[in-house]
Order: sequence, then structure tokens, then C-alpha cells
Amino acid sequence: MAQPRILVVDDEKHIRMLYQEELEAEGYQVTVSDGQGNILELLDRVKPDVVILDIKLGVNRSGLDLLQEIRGQDSVVPVILSTAYDSFQHDLKSIAADFYVVKSVDLAELKSKTRLAVAKTASRT
Repeated sequence: MAQPRILVVDDEKHIRMLYQEELEAEGYQVTVSDGQGNILELLDRVKPDVVILDIKLGVNRSGLDLLQEIRGQDSVVPVILSTAYDSFQHDLKSIAADFYVVKSVDLAELKSKTRLAVAKTASRT
């Protein structure tokens, strides 16, 4: 199997760098975005096996709204919502995600959910 492709969308540079470093060490090919560009175009170009999406992408962008846009373009790519807040659970838009991870310095949960999401993608092919 080719190296799984992960798209990380987070407005915090240190989070993007941390996730990229840690996930690349796990053998993934990682593309990062701050969420401000055209994510649907990036999604089409990168064709990720998994998207890791921050819920709060700065003042002008909601990850939950972006999740809806992603689902409009690609209904099957697994999306992991990554957040420092648990209030997303009360937003119906969050049900379109496959997995949820609360941000932590311990990335074991993120890595575990990423493995599950990659396996989900692999099972479709």
C-alpha cells in the first residue's frame, strides 16, 4: 500500500508542525493548511486518505462549516475533528465527522484515531 496521505487543517502553526512531525514519524505523508485557503481545491489536489480538522479556525472560519463543505465534495474521506473544546458535541454539524480527538500534548489518541481512519479508507479500496 502506498504511504497514506493525511491533510491537517489547523490555524495554529505549532499544532500543524507538531502533527506533521509526529504523523510523518508514523509513516504518513502529511500536508498542512492553516484553513484560510481554498480547502476544497487542496482536498482535490492532495486526495488525502484522512483529514484532521480543527473546529476553530480563527475568527472568520469554522471547522464545522468546513466539514460540511468537505462532505459536499467528498462524502467518504474520514474526517477527524480535533479540538481543545468539547462544546462541538452540541453542534449537529459535528455528526458528519468520523472521529473526535481532544487536543493534548499526548498524541496517542490522535495517532490511534488516524490509524482507524486509514484502515477505514483502506477497507473501501
